[in-house]
Amino acid sequence: MCGRFVSREQAAIEREYNIRVLNPFERVYNAAPSMQLPVIRRAAGGEREALSLRWGLIPHWWSRPGLPTSTINARSEEAASKPMWRSAVRHTRCLVPALGWYEWKVTPEGKVPYFIHAPAMAGLCFAGLWSEWRNPSGDMQPSFAILTRAASRQMTAVHDRMPVVLPEADWAEWLSDWPADHTQRLAEKVDNSLSEFEFYAVSRYVNAPRNQGERCIEPAAA
Repeated sequence: MCGRFVSREQAAIEREYNIRVLNPFERVYNAAPSMQLPVIRRAAGGEREALSLRWGLIPHWWSRPGLPTSTINARSEEAASKPMWRSAVRHTRCLVPALGWYEWKVTPEGKVPYFIHAPAMAGLCFAGLWSEWRNPSGDMQPSFAILTRAASRQMTAVHDRMPVVLPEADWAEWLSDWPADHTQRLAEKVDNSLSEFEFYAVSRYVNAPRNQGERCIEPAAA
């Protein structure tokens, strides 16, 4: 799964995704569910736009009294067919820029947080889904989820699941129209996703979402 991550800073998003950010935001070092976080989606005119969405997808058809739970991640193996995700897979996919993500490894001494990242701390791009839901007050609430897959052999040393990390060559197609073959196309993107990363233990300071800043990604003391 992916329950915490480090978002990308605005300047890097503008540079790497060839986009201009209209509403400034700062990097979040300990991004947690329900936070407003930067994602990239295709605007009505076809161009890319960056905006902050709530992490934890609320499907457009949601009508129950409370908000859905456990919707920060969508399992890629079932996303194309499961009602919670099906419409978003077909029509509203997004890119989630990140520096890396956290996982907690179970050890005899308890759960140890690890920070997982690309070599040289290069940026990552998670495959995302987004939706817009009209709340009882009539306001539109945009939200997103991150697609996950089974961990690669390397990453099973930390956890059995990981985000779907798209290579740059797949960004444009991920945001494009998919008129048919959604299950197959999603599976192809998962098969082509990146699987080799670097990781190291960090302090339990990151356990609390209120804790932010570079301290979150500092290596744990030996």
